[in-house]
Amino acid sequence: MARILITSALPYINGIKHLGNLVGSQLPSDAYARYMRARGHEVMFICATDEHGTPAELAAAQAGKPVAEYCAEMYQVQKRLGEGFRLSFDHFGRSSSARNHALTQHLAVRLHAAGLIEEVTERQVYSVADGRFLPDRYIEGTCPNCGYERARGDQCENCTKQLDPTDLITPRSAISGATELEVRETRHLYLRQSAMRDRLEAWIDSKTDWPVLT
Repeated sequence: MARILITSALPYINGIKHLGNLVGSQLPSDAYARYMRARGHEVMFICATDEHGTPAELAAAQAGKPVAEYCAEMYQVQKRLGEGFRLSFDHFGRSSSARNHALTQHLAVRLHAAGLIEEVTERQVYSVADGRFLPDRYIEGTCPNCGYERARGDQCENCTKQLDPTDLITPRSAISGATELEVRETRHLYLRQSAMRDRLEAWIDSKTDWPVLT
């Protein structure tokens, strides 16, 4: 008997998920979990709502609610949906949980001590009117490729072209509509994956029992 940990892509907290989310990630992992349990293996099948990042903040602003309140409500909605489809999660949690915060901080401290965290200065769009930096999805404008007027700073939904915020024509804040935008320096923490490449490749190559497509 093997001990098997299974998860699927965490659904964003923003809004009710559609059948594509179910079929694309959760249903295949659920089928695999059920199959492995039927084979007599010890299975832990986990998932959670992804409550960090731009989608959560934008959706909460559109709903006119604080982010924490919005996420708490939508977690219950998504949890009920999973139960309604009879997905066999052993645990369906939240990325905002105290347990997940503690685990993330523990791993970050260990990685920093090993010299695997690097501080990088980058240039990012800043909204003077909003008094904050704007991630790419917080910026809208006209797509330089197809002329769609509501393209986002990461991608045009109309022609699917990948974009940078500075590519947009007449960019504006998705929060306030303000056009007084500046490019300023900001600091970010990066995981130095390149420093672990050789060890990771050797570890992956040592796994002779993994499926070919892994």
